[in-house]
Amino acid sequence: MIISHKIRLNPNNKQATYLAKAAGTARFAYNWALAEWQIQYAAWKEDNSQPKPNQMLLRRQLNSIKREQFPWMLEVTKNAPQMAIIQLGAAFKNFFAGRAKYPQFKKKGKSRDSFTLTNDQFAIDASRIRIPNLGLVRMRETLRFSGKILSATVSRNADQWFASITVDTDQNHLPPAENQGTVGVDLGVSALATLSTGEKVVGAKPHKALLSRLQRLSRSLSRKVKGSANRHKAKQKLAKLHARIANIRQNSLHQLTTDLTRRFHTVGIEDLNVSGMVKNRHLSRAISDMGFFEFRRQLEYKADRRGAVVVVADRFFASSKTCSASGCGHKVDKLPLSVREWTCPLCGVVHDRDINAAKNLEKYAVSSTVSACGGEGAGSRCKPKVKPAPMKQEFNRKLDLG
Repeated sequence: MIISHKIRLNPNNKQATYLAKAAGTARFAYNWALAEWQIQYAAWKEDNSQPKPNQMLLRRQLNSIKREQFPWMLEVTKNAPQMAIIQLGAAFKNFFAGRAKYPQFKKKGKSRDSFTLTNDQFAIDASRIRIPNLGLVRMRETLRFSGKILSATVSRNADQWFASITVDTDQNHLPPAENQGTVGVDLGVSALATLSTGEKVVGAKPHKALLSRLQRLSRSLSRKVKGSANRHKAKQKLAKLHARIANIRQNSLHQLTTDLTRRFHTVGIEDLNVSGMVKNRHLSRAISDMGFFEFRRQLEYKADRRGAVVVVADRFFASSKTCSASGCGHKVDKLPLSVREWTCPLCGVVHDRDINAAKNLEKYAVSSTVSACGGEGAGSRCKPKVKPAPMKQEFNRKLDLG
């Protein structure tokens, strides 16, 4: 099992300056390699006798010229530029495989500063990390996992530095799920999650709560003279606020996903097209503030570590329009988003829109598990795969946790 542990660093001023230089060197090497890749690829297309660009050739080319043309690269670890070019090669590999967009140049101040170290270029000593040409840097906590250390990525978020250490371990610090059965989870804007048990979990909505302060700091930054010290201070304040918003959102999602995977052995959710949903200009800010994609990512990896199952319903699945009453299953033709409660014309049961959708997702998860594994709750290895389908947009109402 490969796990990454992100730990905050506590460098002094001299060490922070070195980390910034290393991150800047990595950004420069990435941009240099991308420019060279484009030139060499165009030359290869015109004349196939020319070598086709790849990350190995670009790394050798940089090593041959950096002492004369870029001597300042020698002030930091050699991993900073080399790993940046390797990452560019991975980016092109993903692009040609159709998994990502074409790699873009990194702009200073616009992209997060970071550089990567291989496992032979750093060492962990209790609550300190040893970095080449720098020495020991204090960490806020010790590494939680034991095993083979693979790599470390040092990054900056606002004015804070972090080290994400990747470890190959056979440890699993998460106990198995309590097996309280199956639950359906309907995600929404007002209520982040509505459970089939009737519970409604309100999202933190940190962006909405801190929007006025965010707007004030943004206006203050726009009035500062470019290149001035006051503009730098205003930029740092704005970056800290953005980091605080992201941290609040992450914390609320971690609490929710941990609670779900701890209690239930099977969780049913919808396959939401978040990138398509945010194109709705009326709801894009609210949707982004909830973090639907991050919710699913956390839920899946935590369920896998606890031996639970996440069943993802197809986007064509009419969770809100279908009556969840036992023995009914009637599906209404239209159900506008403004209708939060509706009565089944066949059986007469009154449904809360969100709870009804969650119950249908629970039924879908049970039926999928039974058909895939031969029995309900037959094991964590039974993970139904869902074929991608067109976008379905569904937004729910906000209520407190029961």
